[in-house]
Amino acid sequence: MIDEIKKYSKTRMNKCIETFKLNINKIRTSCAHPHILDNISVEYYGAITPLSQVANVIAEDSHTLAITVFDRSLSSSIEKAITVSNLGLNPIIMDKIIRIPFPALTEERRKEMIKIVRSEAEQSKISIRNVRRDTNDKIRLLLKDKKISVDEDRKSQDEVQKITNTMIKNIDILLINKEKELMKI
Repeated sequence: MIDEIKKYSKTRMNKCIETFKLNINKIRTSCAHPHILDNISVEYYGAITPLSQVANVIAEDSHTLAITVFDRSLSSSIEKAITVSNLGLNPIIMDKIIRIPFPALTEERRKEMIKIVRSEAEQSKISIRNVRRDTNDKIRLLLKDKKISVDEDRKSQDEVQKITNTMIKNIDILLINKEKELMKI
C-alpha cells in the first residue's frame, strides 16, 4: 500500500519536472529552435490547429527558423499568430516559406528571461512540495486507520522527503543549465 503511494507520488513529481522542462524550452535564447513555436496555433477552416499540423518548422541555421506552410492561404494567419505571441519574434513571409530571424539578446533581455526561468523553477518546486504534502497526508491517514505502525509512518515520510529532495535538485540542475544557456553570448 505504501509502496503504491510512493510510486504514484514519484510519478507525479516526475510530471512536474517534465512540465518545467517544456516551459523552459519555450523561453528563447539567441539560438533558433523549432520547439519555441510548439504553443502556436492558427485557425484552419474554422478550427484552432497547432502550427505543427499545418506547416513544417525547421532551423535553417542557428539564428533563423524556416516555416514551410502546406497551404499558402495560411501564411498571413501564421505570421499574425507568431507576432501576437509573447515570443518577441518578427516573421517574414517569402511565398510559401516564412522565415523568423533570431536577433542576439541584449543583456537586459537575458536578465528578464532568467527571472522568468527562476519563477518557473520555483513554481515547479512548489508543485513537487504539494505532491509531498499529499503523499504524507495519505500515509498519515493509513496510520490513523491503524493500517501501518508509527515506525512505518516515519520511515515512509523520510523516504518521501528523500524523493522530494532529489526532484528539487533535478529542478535546480535544469535551472542552472538554462541560466548558462541564456547567458552565453
